[in-house]
Amino acid sequence: MKQITLKIDGMMCGMCESHVNDCVRKSFNVKSVKSSHLKKETVVVCDDDINENDLKEAIEKTGYRVTDIKTEEYRKKGFLGLFGR
Repeated sequence: MKQITLKIDGMMCGMCESHVNDCVRKSFNVKSVKSSHLKKETVVVCDDDINENDLKEAIEKTGYRVTDIKTEEYRKKGFLGLFGR
């Protein structure tokens, strides 16, 4: 699984977070998506690779600006994650 972290300018409130989350869910097959206007970021977890340019383009069509994208292997967090599982 992959984790994609996007830095996004323009999110000002919870509704902005919802707009970005809905856009990502409707445009791509993802496991989870969570946005924070306070951190100015969106974190997407997915099984398959998502083209970063397609993701950026979809979000920017909603009126927000993607300033950075970082893709890495997803590491599940939680109690068992403490033991390297």
